[in-house]
Amino acid sequence: MNPSLPSRPLANRTPVKSFQVSRRTFLKRVATVAALTGLPTWFVERQMLGAAEAVKVLSPNDRPGVALVGCGGMGKGDATNASNHGEIVAVCDVDDNHAAEAAAKFTVDGKVPAKYADFRRLLERQDVHAIINATPDHWHSLVNIAAARAGKDVYSEKPLTLTIEEGWKVVDAVHKHGIVLQTGTQQRSSQRFRLACELVRNGRIGKLKRAEVWLPAGLREGPFKAAPVPPGLNWDFWQGQAPNVDYVRQRCHVFFRYWYDYSGGTMTDWGAHHNDIAYWAIGLLAPREIEAQALSEPIPGGYTTIADYDVRYLYENGVLLHVRSTRDDNIFGEKAGTGAQHNGIRFEGTDGWIWVNRQQITASDPDLLRTPLQDGAVRLPVSNDHMGNFFDCVRSRQLPICDVETGHRSATICHLGAIALRTGRKLTWDSGRQEFVGPHAREASNYVSRHMRRPYNYSFSA
Repeated sequence: MNPSLPSRPLANRTPVKSFQVSRRTFLKRVATVAALTGLPTWFVERQMLGAAEAVKVLSPNDRPGVALVGCGGMGKGDATNASNHGEIVAVCDVDDNHAAEAAAKFTVDGKVPAKYADFRRLLERQDVHAIINATPDHWHSLVNIAAARAGKDVYSEKPLTLTIEEGWKVVDAVHKHGIVLQTGTQQRSSQRFRLACELVRNGRIGKLKRAEVWLPAGLREGPFKAAPVPPGLNWDFWQGQAPNVDYVRQRCHVFFRYWYDYSGGTMTDWGAHHNDIAYWAIGLLAPREIEAQALSEPIPGGYTTIADYDVRYLYENGVLLHVRSTRDDNIFGEKAGTGAQHNGIRFEGTDGWIWVNRQQITASDPDLLRTPLQDGAVRLPVSNDHMGNFFDCVRSRQLPICDVETGHRSATICHLGAIALRTGRKLTWDSGRQEFVGPHAREASNYVSRHMRRPYNYSFSA
């Protein structure tokens, strides 16, 4: 189990005074939030009432020690959020420059977080109770498994794993060692996405027929030339389980997601978000059939992931999940900013549709959103702060909104699409046994796991 927080005396503080808010004032707040977010007033009122009931006063000393592993832009952003709930006591990166930047950023009152180049040494610290894992995708699993073995709770960036097999290993490690793991698919803590999924689950658009998902297209560039390894970067350690190759600037840091050695392209990057929401709404573990078409081919010597694609998943209940890449800012003929901002999900049923992304939720008929759900309707777990939900569960030892099993099953959907793209075959998946069956099963199964370069395999942190 997670090491208990150190026992420290409570600091003197002024008691919190209880107060009541009038119904009129509360409704004004509800109306304001609804106007700002575009959410229906009945839903906002329910969420605000639930939030008020969940408020709890914490001791100023009830702040666990947190370590950041992977100090790039996403890592520093996650750690900034985590610093609202705990103390950043250590940072780790195989790039000395990234570690130094993070240490400087999280220095408080002259107290500098300890710097590490090897996450295994960081996990030995007794004052580290939880870690933020913001490494590239191909390092997620080994860091998470090592953290579980060390009894540290984990907030892990998405996708949870590089392969389906890694998902089995991570799930086993989390369960065996009893840690809390939150997958960083933060759309599960968005009111818009939760509302859309609840409405779909309760038949608001009739029988769900299909979920249309649009993801940003990937990068299609190259060929690239080898270059000297930048000072301060341990290139061998950064590559980890992947094949050892010459350093290329476009392989490292931000660009890793466009190489199959380290990731799965936008199919597993943005797909980890939107496919997770489709999974939440459909309510089944995985599709039965997967068929995909690559709409462009990688440039030899350049990025290896498929940039433009069309993937179709068919579920046992007949629902079609249709995932496609887009370079069009104007998916519905509307003026938009960038494809990354205007991708999203459209749920289509026998009685209408609901469209949702990070900016808005709309429907074929506004009453589909405005009409409250009836008593006894299906209610999904509630979180309005993804990082806050993680730390709540660190204290309560309850399952977070996107626990390890959810993160694994969500990532599996993305991996199935990537495998269908790489094989060019129509595939059949048995979600209970978690294996390919039927025609082409042997070929597809070659991608369920990948060769791990020694010593960066499952025994690396044993």
